Amino acid sequence: MIKEIVLIVLLFNGELSLPSFPFEGTVHECMAHGHKLMVEYAVYDDERNIWFLKNGAGTWQGYYCN
Repeated sequence: MIKEIVLIVLLFNGELSLPSFPFEGTVHECMAHGHKLMVEYAVYDDERNIWFLKNGAGTWQGYYCN
């Protein structure tokens, strides 16, 4: 059982941010929720092939379920 989801964000000031959110569910449910968060908080740039945070703070690098 998964207990939290951790986002991996690289800020433009060079810091790595790992905010975590409580999550209860299976690995499959966590992966689906992580994708939902990615679409909610970031936008994909086709030209640069990278996800940028919508708030302009940095780039979305991924997430993991813990």
